[in-house]
Parts: sequence; C-alpha cells; structure tokens
Amino acid sequence: MSANRRDFIKKVTAGAAGIAVGGSAMGMSAKSYSRIIGSNERLHVAIVGLGRRLGAYYEPIAKKEANVELVYLCDVMEKQREKALKNFSSHIDYQPKLENDIRKVIDDPKVDALFNATPDHWHTPGSVMAMKGGKHVYVEKPSSHNMFENELLVAAAKKLNKVVQMGNQQRSSAHTISIIKEIHNGIIGTPYKALAFYTNDRGEVPLQKKASAPAGLDWDLFQGPAPRRGYTVETWDYNWHWYGWDYGTAEAGNNATHELDVARWALQVDLPMRVDVEAAKRHFVNDGWEMYDTMDATFRFAGDKIIKWDGKSRNGYDTYGGGRGTIIYGSEGAVFVDRGKYILYDRDGKVVKDNKSATSEAGTALGGGGDTTTTHVINFFDAIRGKANLNAPIDDANISMAMVHYSNIAYRIGKGFDIDDMTGRMFDRDAMKLWSRDYEPGWEPTL
Repeated sequence: MSANRRDFIKKVTAGAAGIAVGGSAMGMSAKSYSRIIGSNERLHVAIVGLGRRLGAYYEPIAKKEANVELVYLCDVMEKQREKALKNFSSHIDYQPKLENDIRKVIDDPKVDALFNATPDHWHTPGSVMAMKGGKHVYVEKPSSHNMFENELLVAAAKKLNKVVQMGNQQRSSAHTISIIKEIHNGIIGTPYKALAFYTNDRGEVPLQKKASAPAGLDWDLFQGPAPRRGYTVETWDYNWHWYGWDYGTAEAGNNATHELDVARWALQVDLPMRVDVEAAKRHFVNDGWEMYDTMDATFRFAGDKIIKWDGKSRNGYDTYGGGRGTIIYGSEGAVFVDRGKYILYDRDGKVVKDNKSATSEAGTALGGGGDTTTTHVINFFDAIRGKANLNAPIDDANISMAMVHYSNIAYRIGKGFDIDDMTGRMFDRDAMKLWSRDYEPGWEPTL
C-alpha cells in the first residue's frame, strides 16, 4: 500500500464520523484474523437481497469444504424469498429461514456473516448495521451510494474490526492476478494508461407511473434509508437503477466499478487528481431512463497516469472485442484483459501471449456469477477464519468506488473538477454539495 493510500485511509477513517479508529481488519495478518473465529468452525451466513446475484452464491455456500450454513434468506419481496428457497433447495439439504427485515437478521447472534446484495442505496447502511451487530460483510458493488458512505464504510470496518469484502470478483481471477503481477514486474515497461470499457444493448425502459406497490412487497423497507415517495411501476425490480438517484448509481456504479478497479490495480494508482466527463442519454430519449446511458470519463493521476472509462449501456457496437474489459498501455507493450482471458502485445502490436482462462464467470449477462465469484466468496470465508488475506478489502476497494462517484458527480453538475488525491475531497463547491445525500429521518447511517 502506497504512502498516498495510507494517508488517504488515515484521514478518511478519522474524519468520516469523528471517531477514534483502531487496527484495521483488512490490514491484519492471517494470524490476527484467527482471533476472530476458529479456522475450522462452521460459519453461519445470511443473504439479504435475493435478486439477480443470488445464483452466484449457490456454489460457494453449498461447497462442503466451505463449511458454511445458510441461516437466512432475506428480501423485502415475498416471492423473491420463496423463489430463493426453492432454488437453493437443489444445492443444500436443509432449509434456511425466510425473513423480510434485515434488522431481524442482524439481531440474530447466530449469524457470523452477511451477504449484502440489496439495491445500491442499502449497501453501506445495511453493511454498517450488520457490522454494528457483530457480522462480517460481503457487500456487492457498488459498496456505497455516495462519497460520505464511501468513507463511512471504511471507517466502520476499521473501528469494529470486521472483515469486509466488496464483490469486485475479478480481484480473485487467477489469470487477472497473474497478468497484473507481470505488469507490475515490467512486462510492458512502464504502464501509463488504462482504458476500461462496458458495452451493452439494454432496451427501452418504461416511464414511471404511480401505482400500488405489488403484492408481497414491503415498499417502506425497500426504500429504507432513501427519502419516502409513492411507488411507481417497474421500480422494485431492477429498473430502480435508472429511475433517478434515490436508489441507484447509474451504469458507473452498476458496472464501471469492476473495470475501473482492474485499471487502477494495473496502474498502481490511488485517488485521481482530476475527473472530466462527457455523458448523456443518447438512446430511447423519451423513455423512463432518467440518467446518462453513454459516458466517457477521464481520470488523471499523479505520475502522469490516466484511466479512461468508455461506458455504452444501450449501444451494442463491439468497439474493443468483448462486452467488457480493460486495456493497459505501457512504454513497451500493452495488455487486454477481461473476465475470460488476457492478451499480451509487444510495442509493435504483435501478440506475444494469448492466455484464455478456463473461467466460467459471466460478463454482461444480468446476475453474472461463476467460478471467479466462487473463489472470491471462498476468500472471504477464509479471511474470516484467519486462513487468508482478503483479495478486495474494503479500504482498497472503496478507492476504486470513489472514481465511480466522481464520474457521476461530474455528470450531475455538468463539469469536471480537481480532486485532493490525499483526502478525496473535491475542489468544487457544486461537487461537494453531492458529497452525501438526503436520508429518511431516523435512517441515517452512523457509527
């Protein structure tokens, strides 16, 4: 970890809520982790949020060597709970409890760890609640909804000494780990630029219309920390991503998180010094999609390094040879890496090595999942038991998350801005107004 990152984390965790911070669970050795739970003890886990990510958890939880018992399946929609129970029944030979309210799951002292796969606006509040209730947390991306939460989540993990891993599963990809190590060892000379991309052909989204909440949905609990409003059709099932900023973080939070993280990892950079964005809604201009569906973002870092993000949510043109991935440029060559392979090129653009992985990890398919996610989840279990260090500890993962928030803020205020790369603060008054968000009174996330 660089001095820049250490300073950032020190300042973030001290300032997030005015708290005194002790040792970091993410920075502990495996020996220190072993004090948390016995290396051979069975872990009791709960999954909160039973939507499209659920299938990614079947294999790692069912694995005999994982030594895990699924205690709860929790969701605010009744049919999601029933569907999840039915689907898990073909993977495990016992029945977990079904629960509507995350707070009741957290109150159960039997639960050791919580998988937080709720909508974005619940990720930090639910994870902080879980840690305060004594649980370790695997939180899906994006781990935070805004920069205030981004800092708070790191501070909570440190103060409460909990193991917290974000679901940026490519950090556990064997072929990605291998080529990133080679990049760090100089295989393409000095890396100076990375281009991260996502391409999809998402279709038209219905306009929001006032309606009664669907049968079986606890709409109040779905909203949770977000300010209350009436229900609109299509909101609870995935389209909350595109219906304004109450619940989602747009495509940057939904998908850029992954590739921006790989880019930052490859270039060995921390916080950017500046962000500039060109983004707009380019497709189905009269439909219900309320934010950009196309974004070009540029992040500039110390050492004259740069990361670019090319996000096309609703134009399926295959610009780079794959739906998602990262291209890293160096003084002596380049690397293309995605979830299934890496290709190493020399400076003349000739292929030096084409390494196709045997991974089954999904790319742009909704829900995703596969063997890389399984490895990532097992790493989380091993870290709780003191047998491994986390592949994506939250103090590092949330530096990548900051890039997501900076790009969204730049889009929302219509201009780029400079950033203090030691503290993460933005040198723009309009940008700083979006540091946090409005919360429903009584639901504000705190330590």
